Order: sequence, then C-alpha cells, then structure tokens
Amino acid sequence: MVTHRLGQRITELRGTYSLDRETLERRSGVPAGLVARVEDEGFVPDLATLLGIARAFGVRLGTLLDDHVEEGPVVTRAADAGSSFRNGLRFNPLAAGKGGRHMEPFLVDIEPGAVREESAAEGEEFILVISGRVRFEYGNSAETLGPGDSVYYDAVVPHRVSCAEASPARFLVVIHTPL
Repeated sequence: MVTHRLGQRITELRGTYSLDRETLERRSGVPAGLVARVEDEGFVPDLATLLGIARAFGVRLGTLLDDHVEEGPVVTRAADAGSSFRNGLRFNPLAAGKGGRHMEPFLVDIEPGAVREESAAEGEEFILVISGRVRFEYGNSAETLGPGDSVYYDAVVPHRVSCAEASPARFLVVIHTPL
C-alpha cells in the first residue's frame, strides 16, 4: 500500500534537499499543513498534489510512490496492485518499481458522488474508460465517456473527472510529465 511509504518518502526527500515544509509549500504550491498530513498521518492526496510535490523536488511522481527500482519490464498482477483510497477515489499504480519511466499509469476507481478537485499540471494525460460512465470536464467543455471511450489532453488546462451515473466507474489514466 502506498499510504505509509509516501509520507516517509517525502520526509526523506525533504531531508535530502534540506527543505522544511514551508519551503516545500513555496516550491510546490501544496500547503505545508497538507504535507504534514501526508507525512504524519499517511493521508494520500490527489495526483495533482503529488505531481506538485514531485516537481518541487525535481523527481518523477514514481519516485514518491516506489519503494524499489526495476530496470526491466514490470508486470503488475491485478491481485498485487497496491492502492490508496481517498474521497471516493481509489488509485492503483500500475508501474511501481519501474526505474527510468517517463509515464505514470494508474487504474482509478471512482464512486458516485466522489468529488475530485479540478487539477492542472504540465504534461499530457490519457484516460481510457474501462467500466461505468465518467464525466470529463476540460476548461469550459464537458464530455460523457463510456467503456472504450478515451481522451488525450494537455494537462495544463484545468480538468476534472467524476462519475456520470449513480454507479461506480473505472478508468485507466496515463500521465506524462516533463522534468
């Protein structure tokens, strides 16, 4: 499970780079109180928050989430995928441990009524709906996507994903961010 390792990893990186929480806040835009919750309580924030923290350190998102590095292919079995659950969202990293990767693939399960914050970050993202229906908001537009539908977009534009129906949805998201 990502929860405990994530807080420890951020604490380790702050020590390595001699950053206090306030300096990390200035660099990442993530409130120091939220960083404290992640480090001290094991709270798992949304991906946009994690991307901001990773960028502040100049590392990949995977550096925050991985506990070992594999240079060859990484196979993630469905039964072995670690996940974190927050506010009706479950994030399942699919390439944990892969060294030198340039993409961050996740399976995301979202419950009806879950509120995912609007996010924006450098890079590109790709979403493929696996089950259920999701509402994809991008800038001033919105689309409803069903199983097999996908969207590829520049993540710098504010965007949000939510359930479009009263049943859960599952989608694959692949994030590519420049360092």
